[in-house]
Amino acid sequence: MSAPTVKRAAREAQDNTVFRRIARAGYAANGVVHILVGIVFLVVAFGGEGESDQAGAFKSVGAAPLGFVGLWIIAITLWALGAYHALEGILAWGGDAARKWGRRVSEWGQAIAFIAVGIIAAAVAIGARPDPDEAAQEASRGVLAIPGGPFVLGAVGVGIGVAGIAFVVMGARRSFRNRMTIPDTALGAAVTALGVVGFVAKGIALLIVSVLLVVAAIQVDPEAAGGLDAAIDALIAMPYGPPLVAGVGVGLIAYGIFCLFRAPYADL
Repeated sequence: MSAPTVKRAAREAQDNTVFRRIARAGYAANGVVHILVGIVFLVVAFGGEGESDQAGAFKSVGAAPLGFVGLWIIAITLWALGAYHALEGILAWGGDAARKWGRRVSEWGQAIAFIAVGIIAAAVAIGARPDPDEAAQEASRGVLAIPGGPFVLGAVGVGIGVAGIAFVVMGARRSFRNRMTIPDTALGAAVTALGVVGFVAKGIALLIVSVLLVVAAIQVDPEAAGGLDAAIDALIAMPYGPPLVAGVGVGLIAYGIFCLFRAPYADL
């Protein structure tokens, strides 16, 4: 299939009104997940227990009456949003070749992230009980076993760290507004403020996960790797850890609320 044909098909798919509405709903679903994760951060910060990652959030949803229906809605809308970003990567409007490929990498990276979280939601909906930290450790163990494995794992950690820095920069520079139509009102100002706090907090969370992976690569120790749940354990063990965890939790809740507004305001 030729490139023009692929782009034409991608453009036609994006123009489908139903598809765009489901993709918009994916932002709201992503917001719900971040709010739940942020709440668990706060619970842990004040001495409670909980799984502070997406799987833990989905298990909470699944435990509610008709929770499996909510999980499938979350999964489907996140898959639609991931598909939309994948199509955006194919189309890659404007700029020179380097800029286009940079845009493609960004869009496809987001597509993979949304689709992966949707898969976790679907897995919990059908009764699975995934453990992201254990999965991260198993994956790290497999990577470390191959020739040059520590370098590969370190590169993955650095990649996640770059994503974390990108989130912090997007929050500080408010560049997330470039892909949204935020009204010039008091509500719009509040949404922007939520975005600033939320993007910075999410970036910090990703940076902690990045550090764990890099440490695992340097020490050649897969047990040092982990996801958000391991990140919160590492953070709370630091001086002033509980206030830091609470701060990140508040930031993640802010990001989740921002995502709820992002659903109608995003430029799709």
